[in-house]
Amino acid sequence: MSRILTLYREYGQSIWLDYIDRNLLLRDGLKTLISEGLRGVTSNPTIFHKAIGGSTDYDEPIRDLLQANHQIDDGTLYEWLVVQDAQMAADILEPVYVSSEGLDGYVSLEVSPYIAHDSALTIKEARHLWRAVNRPNLMIKVPATEAGLPATEQLLAEGINVNNTLLFSVERYKAVAETYLRGVARAAEPAKIASVASFFISRVDSKVDAALDEIGGSEARALKGRIAIANARMAYQHFIDTVASEPFQAQEQRGARPQRPLWASTSTKNPDYSDVMYVEQLIGPDTVNTLPPATLDAFEAHGELRATLDVGLKAAQRDLETLGKLGIDLWALSDELEQEGIRKFMDSYDQALNTLDEKRFKVAQRYASE
Repeated sequence: MSRILTLYREYGQSIWLDYIDRNLLLRDGLKTLISEGLRGVTSNPTIFHKAIGGSTDYDEPIRDLLQANHQIDDGTLYEWLVVQDAQMAADILEPVYVSSEGLDGYVSLEVSPYIAHDSALTIKEARHLWRAVNRPNLMIKVPATEAGLPATEQLLAEGINVNNTLLFSVERYKAVAETYLRGVARAAEPAKIASVASFFISRVDSKVDAALDEIGGSEARALKGRIAIANARMAYQHFIDTVASEPFQAQEQRGARPQRPLWASTSTKNPDYSDVMYVEQLIGPDTVNTLPPATLDAFEAHGELRATLDVGLKAAQRDLETLGKLGIDLWALSDELEQEGIRKFMDSYDQALNTLDEKRFKVAQRYASE
């Protein structure tokens, strides 16, 4: 039995793939991974940029779209391609969705990063994508910005599945959890809603480790590579408290599920750290971990299986307190990470459109000569 299947069956954690491209969808790669225990997939502008620029798999659908409308703009072309990918992935994942009664089997699709600070536009685009993909096992990725929270509440109230992304702090996670409860309380059929809160991991260590290096000294060095995991474990404790709370239990009686924590950005950025540390140290029930292909392969090769989310809690709290005593404001760094994350997705979105513009020109030239 694969490690990721064991994670689900014995530890209650679902593994989703943080990658999607046309090759994976058309050549049974996703089906094979599902047979090995994969429970869902996620995408974002960075992933799509790599997918379209790194292969010819999109050439034929680009040609078809150009033939249907040769004046189609790059933004619309981009949307059509990602919608097609999402539809194909959702269809392949449907057996997981059905057998898990809607717990897993999802594909996540992101709203434009350019509207991350606009509630009304986020709601409008999320509704549009929900209708365009037209699959019940779609999740709309909504950044957990201050503007993203009211948008999330409204979308959940309308029965639209939401994946809240770019979470870096426990404080913002608490706000997301409260938003989820308000949203499902307004929903007509909460049993049909699924949602996850995507807590980013490795980026926290990258940011904090840099600040610790500036401080120097043995106490600072001892905290390197520890804060992201400590931060996630504290968030998980809040999740447990939320599920046990009266407001959630009231919604649970109406059929609502917990909004599961999802560990994102789980590839290890520092080569001095284990390549599976953000998988091994965040294992626990009612959670999701999204792994890029290289991390998934590494975990299957040598990952250690044991429950870890609820261990070392006192040490985790102590690490976070020590960080504050050293003068590092994790909340402030989390705000920086949120803004950096939005900018990175903006850059990737722009790069994807530029690559698409180059690709459509080459495709048009090639097929015109045939």
